[in-house]
Amino acid sequence: MTQQKAFLRYQHKIEKKLQQAFSQVEAIEKAANWVADCIQNLGWIYTSGTGHSHLLAEEIFYRAGGFARIKPILDPPLMLHISASESSHIERQEGYATKLLSGYQITDKDLFFLFSNSGRNAVPIEMAMEAKKKGAKVICITNLAHSQSVESRHSSNLRLFEIADLVLDNFGEIGDASVPIQGQNGKVGATSTVIGTALLQAILCQAVQILVDRGVNPEIFISANTEEGEAANDRLIEKYKREVPPL
Repeated sequence: MTQQKAFLRYQHKIEKKLQQAFSQVEAIEKAANWVADCIQNLGWIYTSGTGHSHLLAEEIFYRAGGFARIKPILDPPLMLHISASESSHIERQEGYATKLLSGYQITDKDLFFLFSNSGRNAVPIEMAMEAKKKGAKVICITNLAHSQSVESRHSSNLRLFEIADLVLDNFGEIGDASVPIQGQNGKVGATSTVIGTALLQAILCQAVQILVDRGVNPEIFISANTEEGEAANDRLIEKYKREVPPL
């Protein structure tokens, strides 16, 4: 019997996981309300992820349709472009996140999005703890099946989902890759970025609707590849570049 084409099997996996992810209606709406409250109160939305999860931290920063009041924590050693293998070592170090966050003035007006597929490593766990100490609400997008199957690598013995104020599950496979190929060791087709991005963008869409319904017109970036967007974005960049270094 001929095996179904791999790309179709991947498509079906993603579609099923998207349906599962979007069934978290209460959590999505709560997250959107928290985002709306943060923006309305002139707080900041912080984002952070290590390894491939840093892609989600960048996803909503300086993005067409994205809020201007976003501060991504993009620490090069925790990303992949300098040394991917070293980043895996660093994300397990206790004390690293505390030192990293010491340069940010996080307050109780702020909201912290943390992304970690396994939710077991010290840096995201410590970030959640530090953000909560400073009064910020913490939302995490994680893989609950994976996280619940492993032990924490932090001395607290807690995993990210056990610390965050609100948890969204990406319904990923243990190990992230989802499609087995006959004759190939290990699966292919990671799902965490696709599902995490969809959840994150959905939350922000709902947050904008909530704000508009409240009579608030949030500051949002527009595509820089339009005449209108170039001028509007320049005004936002000029306003916020001193507070958001990556701008």
